[in-house]
Amino acid sequence: MTATEALIATADAHSAPTYHPLPVVIATAEGAWMTDVEGRRYLDFLAGYSALNFGHGNRRLLKAAKAQLDRVTLTSRAFHHDRFGAFCAELAELCGMEMVLPMNTGAEAVETAVKTARKWGYRVKGVPAEMAKIVVAGGNFHGRTTTVISFSTDAEARADYGPYTPGFEIVPYGDLTAMRSAVTENTVAVLLEPIQGESGVIVPPAGYLAGVRELTRERNVLFVADEIQSGLGRTGRTFACEHEGVVPDVYVLGKALGGGIVPVSAVVSSAEVLGVFRPGEHGSTFGGNPLACAVALEVIAMLRSGEFQERAARLGERLHGSLATLAGTGRVTAVRGRGLWAGVDVHPAYGTGREVSERLMDRGVLVKDTHGATIRIAPPLVVSEEDLDWGLAEIGRVLGGDGA
Repeated sequence: MTATEALIATADAHSAPTYHPLPVVIATAEGAWMTDVEGRRYLDFLAGYSALNFGHGNRRLLKAAKAQLDRVTLTSRAFHHDRFGAFCAELAELCGMEMVLPMNTGAEAVETAVKTARKWGYRVKGVPAEMAKIVVAGGNFHGRTTTVISFSTDAEARADYGPYTPGFEIVPYGDLTAMRSAVTENTVAVLLEPIQGESGVIVPPAGYLAGVRELTRERNVLFVADEIQSGLGRTGRTFACEHEGVVPDVYVLGKALGGGIVPVSAVVSSAEVLGVFRPGEHGSTFGGNPLACAVALEVIAMLRSGEFQERAARLGERLHGSLATLAGTGRVTAVRGRGLWAGVDVHPAYGTGREVSERLMDRGVLVKDTHGATIRIAPPLVVSEEDLDWGLAEIGRVLGGDGA
């Protein structure tokens, strides 16, 4: 039994089977590359579902984390600490907003956004008690908590977890007519991913986000944009909403905000919206802790330069130009995405997304499948042009017919 097989066997024996990872065991990583326990190197084309936008072991982020580790890592929100105010102020400024409510994971941030929207609906909009409704889109992925899976359309995510949390209405993603029909006087928010990641990097029709923004303004409804995967540089802009010139009422952020070092998430909005909370009404022991704030402050500083957004846009053109050539091979039925983010649908006659992912793993490229027939591609924004081209060439060999 190899070291890889032994480690996987131990993990399978002692961890709940909630994931089906590729049979690779990572030991070290740097930049866009990971090395397994056998010493084999792999190009990371997933980037931790965008949590690693700045690459593995980013020196600036590690320096910030190490400096903070020597000072203080946790105070809880029972006390102020010297990084908290700066983090909130600078993240609010990056978003063009006023207030920040920090949490840890993306799912926590979505739950917080749901609670925020409902409380705003009751205290500001005047919706009758227990009547608040939130409109969401089919195919969404906002997390795996009980409330969040209550408005999922993914049967695997929902099965055997009922009874489900009420108060949500699901409409088809990209359908403005359906959205308009669903919004009523008791609607407090529309919650959307500007690009649906888990569904296969689904980009909505042109004008959809702008239409939702117009509708929510007309009807006094909050537009909540879940930019946990799409935000912070991934699509070539700081936020994916920017591609349509849209500024939502609420940003939900996570993943890349923690720089691939610690989990950091946040809900960012106006004082009118986040000002509805009073002490004791919501919180998190680790939310906004000193270590998280120190890392996130460095992430914000890096994004302010615009370097990573520009890089994602430029290399994204290279990525999509290369992937577009696969559409005529018969093995690829569709390619979607924006910036350094793509979903590639594989013809079922050629294999499943899992099988293609395994073939690419054997060639030293790590991607991840979703919904059976789709592979997602999302390299760290720091990937070099040469490494990107190499990884795309390997994908071309597998999906173009030269590397079965």
